[in-house]
Amino acid sequence: MIFEVKSNKRIEALFAGWQETLIWSCLQNIMGHLYADSEEHPNCAMALQGDFCLFTGEPNEELVAYKPDWCQQNFVIMVPGDESWAALIEQVYGDRAKKVERYAIKKEPGVFDKEKLQKIVEDLPPEYELTMMNETLFYECKKIDWCRDWVSLYADYEMYQKYGLGVVILRNGDIVSGASSYSGYQGGIEIQIDTKETERRKGLAYICGAKLILECLERGWYPSWDAQNLWSVALAEKLGYHFDHVYPAYEIKW
Repeated sequence: MIFEVKSNKRIEALFAGWQETLIWSCLQNIMGHLYADSEEHPNCAMALQGDFCLFTGEPNEELVAYKPDWCQQNFVIMVPGDESWAALIEQVYGDRAKKVERYAIKKEPGVFDKEKLQKIVEDLPPEYELTMMNETLFYECKKIDWCRDWVSLYADYEMYQKYGLGVVILRNGDIVSGASSYSGYQGGIEIQIDTKETERRKGLAYICGAKLILECLERGWYPSWDAQNLWSVALAEKLGYHFDHVYPAYEIKW
């Protein structure tokens, strides 16, 4: 049987060593959900937040196959804690599991060049407007498919004000690019960045990333970055981050 649990010392111990901010959000009871094989003495655990599901502890087939009743999404990215978890994911989901590579970026407080980042922001072409995410833009983003993930994990703007942060580029009043907190945790955010397809290859994501990093540093927050592809790795490195390692994940038709 699978139980939803709150963060406790045993759950924290199972996730010891993980550098995933999504797990930190769950452990801090800020957002996301934790599931385990036991409420009192768990041997394995799953952190579920948005499109991501991460497993740790002793591999458990029931936990891998578990989908909460409240969960309506039909897609999830599962991150195995080790090769045994990976084999179990492949066994349970078969053809519904697509193995992919993701790219971890080092978490290095103090590595950013503020002067360089400010110069990047100042290169915004005059036909665009750079602004902070506000309540109006927050609810507008929730209605737009390509940028919904900037705000989708926040129940309302009040929650976003407390745990989130974002910047948006407008053109003629329309949202065309932005960088925002996919999720938040105590002391930082996980960055989500994208540009409207018709406005790509103009350096807008680069400018948004620079501005969001500066805003995080101003607040004493860490702007965590995890890359889906090599383009994202390259953008992160241009902004001052350093690549750490490749790790496996599974895109699941859930």
